[in-house]
Amino acid sequence: MDNNAIIGKITSVNHEKQYVSIEYIHKDKKKTITCKTDDKEKGKKPHQYRAGDAVSFQIKGADRGKRIVAWDLKFLYNTAIEQLIHKAGTDNRFKGYLKLVDNQFFVKEWDNYLFFPLVLSKWENPPAEKSFNEPVEFKLLHPDKPNKLAAELFTHDYIPEFRKAVQHFKNKTEIDAPVAKVSPYGAYLDLFGDKIQVKIQLPAEELSTLKTGDMLKVIITHLSNTRIVVEKVK
Repeated sequence: MDNNAIIGKITSVNHEKQYVSIEYIHKDKKKTITCKTDDKEKGKKPHQYRAGDAVSFQIKGADRGKRIVAWDLKFLYNTAIEQLIHKAGTDNRFKGYLKLVDNQFFVKEWDNYLFFPLVLSKWENPPAEKSFNEPVEFKLLHPDKPNKLAAELFTHDYIPEFRKAVQHFKNKTEIDAPVAKVSPYGAYLDLFGDKIQVKIQLPAEELSTLKTGDMLKVIITHLSNTRIVVEKVK
C-alpha cells in the first residue's frame, strides 16, 4: 500500500452518479470525502462498492477553491459482507427491499443496507413497482466470489410458457416443436409459441435436411430458470 494512502470506510454509494462517500479520521477529527467509482482499471472488472467497505485512497488537494476529492480508491474488506457470506453457508435466506437504480434491479438487505444486483430469469416477469415497499426474501448467488455477489428472489413470476415447460419436464411429456432457425451448429426450436427458444444438437446429416417450420418431437431433459435442454424423441 502507498505510504500516502488513507484508510476509511464507505458510508453511502450513489449508483446513478457513480460516486461513494467515505468517512475517515484526520488529526483525530472525523471527516467525509467523496470519490468517483467509474474509473476502470485496464484489464480488470471494477469492484462493486457497498456501504461498509473498508478502503484505502489518496487525496487530491484543493485547486482554486475546489473541494478536495479522493482518488486511487482500493477495496480492502467488508466485515458485514463476510458475515452474510458465512451465514449463507448454513442458511442462505435473507430479507430486504427491492430497489430500481439506473434501470437495474437491486435488493437492499435490511440489516446492513447492502445492495445486491437482482438476477432475473429471461422467462420471468420483472417485479412490479408496487412491490418495492414490501419486504422480499432472497438468497445470495456466488457466495464464493465476493465481488460477484448477486441476489435471487425466492418468489418468481414466471411467464405461462415457462410454467408449462416445468409441467412437461416433471411429467416427461413429449412436445411438438417447430424449427425456428437452422445453423451449422444446431437447430433452434420454439416451445409453446415464440417465448421460449432452445437449441438442439443433431447429427450433421439430419441437420442438413431440416428447414424452418419443420416439426420435431422432443422431451425436456434438463430445466432450470436459466437453461432448458431438450432431446429428440427416438
